[in-house]
Amino acid sequence: MSIATSRIADALYSSGCLSFGTFRIKSGASSPYYVDLARLISSPKNLCKIAEAAADEVRHIQAFDKIDKLASIELKGALILPSIGCQADLPCIVVRKEHKAYGITGRTAGAEVCKGDRILFFDDVLSDGSSKIEGIRPLEELGARVKHLMVVVDREQKGKENLEKLGYNIHSLTRISEVVRYLHERGKVTQKQAEAVTKYVQETNTSDAPTSQDSNASSS
Repeated sequence: MSIATSRIADALYSSGCLSFGTFRIKSGASSPYYVDLARLISSPKNLCKIAEAAADEVRHIQAFDKIDKLASIELKGALILPSIGCQADLPCIVVRKEHKAYGITGRTAGAEVCKGDRILFFDDVLSDGSSKIEGIRPLEELGARVKHLMVVVDREQKGKENLEKLGYNIHSLTRISEVVRYLHERGKVTQKQAEAVTKYVQETNTSDAPTSQDSNASSS
């Protein structure tokens, strides 16, 4: 178990970002857990822990590949992005879900997207990866190069494999199975909850059904 996983798992648990029950995710399917990183803004210390882990990974990538700017799509990834940018000393871009028709128009806010920019795309969770393309495409259309994609939690639902086939390098700070295993070993997650998540991951990895919780999915 990596130090990063233990710190992230503790931060997710302490801030209430990780919930267990029955949740409807973006695809309409049911999930036994839900990760809501928007809760981090009510817990500054835990938000900083996540941002520090992400910034460390950014610096690791920069050791072998240039990164000019960071980007994320509204809402959840964009809430954390400025804290990462502050620690990594990189400009940030927020991709809007819809084109803004007044004021400073367009799909992006924050730093200007210039042709040739090497942009790392950040988001909260990764499921099948479909919503990540929605966030990356406007940047590429403006001439940026998006090679690296980073998420806090990989839900282990084929997203990494799907995006790698498209040529992206995927960096997940941790995986849901690692988070749940760590929390279960410390008595913070019940055996029943841990088994439900493990079974869910196994089933969605062998199923062709849609499984996305990517970015701003709804829960019930």
